Amino acid sequence: ALAGCFGRSKTPYLVEQYTPEYPPPVVEGFSWLNESIKVERFSIDRSFDGKAMVYKPQEYKLAAYNYHRWMVSPNDLVTDYLQRDLLKTGIFQAVFSYRDSVKTRFLIEGAIEEFMELSQDSRAASLILNVTLLDTEQKAITQKVVFQKRYRFREPLKEHSPGEFARGMSINMSRFSEQLVKDIHAAVKERVQNEVQPPANR
Repeated sequence: ALAGCFGRSKTPYLVEQYTPEYPPPVVEGFSWLNESIKVERFSIDRSFDGKAMVYKPQEYKLAAYNYHRWMVSPNDLVTDYLQRDLLKTGIFQAVFSYRDSVKTRFLIEGAIEEFMELSQDSRAASLILNVTLLDTEQKAITQKVVFQKRYRFREPLKEHSPGEFARGMSINMSRFSEQLVKDIHAAVKERVQNEVQPPANR
């Protein structure tokens, strides 16, 4: 009755939600390390904070897809997938997330500089991150930082669409995860091995 009196209400728009999809990296020949590691929640540039699927239609301008969103904020996507991938590799004694109250020797911190679709001359999904691996048992800052690296990935896209954007970012995240897992394993292994080596004879 109310609808007849006041007219038809507009049909609400349905918001489609997207999330990256890729399998955990396959690590063959990696030795098991008797160490625990924790992944802190990544920070993100404010331009990409939130669930909006951001793209760059032209220079000096950012926009977002209407009625299309990431399932959660990109920094949470990257953090959760990285924790999953490290856990699935089985190369560490234990892998924890920032939600866990436990303390671990090794800690991963990260910051996302760019998480967007480039829609200009070269259409691509762009992912840029800075990652720091810390050894919390060290007191001196020069010894605490195991490494600090910048990762940059750009996957060409076939068209301007949220689905294609999600596909391209899935490939970026897969490549990032695989490379970071390799870098972390090599750095932790070297740090631990150097500690157990006997001192050189004088």
